[in-house]
Order: sequence, then structure tokens, then C-alpha cells
Amino acid sequence: MSALTPLAPIEREFLVVCLCAAWCGTCREYQAGFEQLKEQYPNVGFVWVEVEDEQSGVEDWDVENFPTLLIQRKELVLFFGPMLPYHRLLAQMLETYTRFTYQESLAYVHATPERAGWQGVFDYRSVKRRIEG
Repeated sequence: MSALTPLAPIEREFLVVCLCAAWCGTCREYQAGFEQLKEQYPNVGFVWVEVEDEQSGVEDWDVENFPTLLIQRKELVLFFGPMLPYHRLLAQMLETYTRFTYQESLAYVHATPERAGWQGVFDYRSVKRRIEG
């Protein structure tokens, strides 16, 4: 019997997408710690996306500040926006979000007009699936 293949990052319940640019020094400095968080949270998918890559699928998203992070739970967008480049902030958010029940997550994403507006617009899973055909 073969070992189970781990889920691809976008197939995991929680997904963190870091939207950055190759020219951004802050992003280059942030990337190593972002990669370390993958080790701390093996059940969370982590994806690094170069926003200027025409094949990224996010080139139409209005990303003006780096790093910009997207955190999803399944189809729900829990967070979308710039974040100070301190990995402990992302870790604290993940600790909070992963403790939510799905119903709490659902209530959370619809609790403010800003978060409700992210739903369906900043869904990286759908973008990635569309690109991959």
C-alpha cells in the first residue's frame, strides 16, 4: 500500500497566498520567513505569487502594497490586504482563523462590508483552477 500523497496547497482547507513583486526588496526579505511558516503549519497551503507574472491569474487584482496577503478557508476569503512584513502577525492570524468553526468563519466573512466584498472577487482557488483548465 502506498503512502498518501499530501494535498496540493490550494486543495487544503486553509490557504495563504502572498502576492509580491520580484523587484520588491521587502518581499524578498519576507519570503524566507513565509517559507518557514509552511513548516510550522503543515496543514495550511502556502503559495507565493508574483503579481506581475502574466500567467499568475491575479494581474487584474489591484495590489499596490507589498506584501499583500490573501487567507482563505475553502471558498471563504478571511483576509485580503497588505500586511506589515512581520511573520508573527501572519502566525497570529492563522492561530485565530484555524480555531474558528466553519460557521464562525462564515459569520466572520460577512460581518463587515469590506470582508463581504472580498467574497468571490479574491478567490485564488478559482483563479488557479481556471488557469490550469
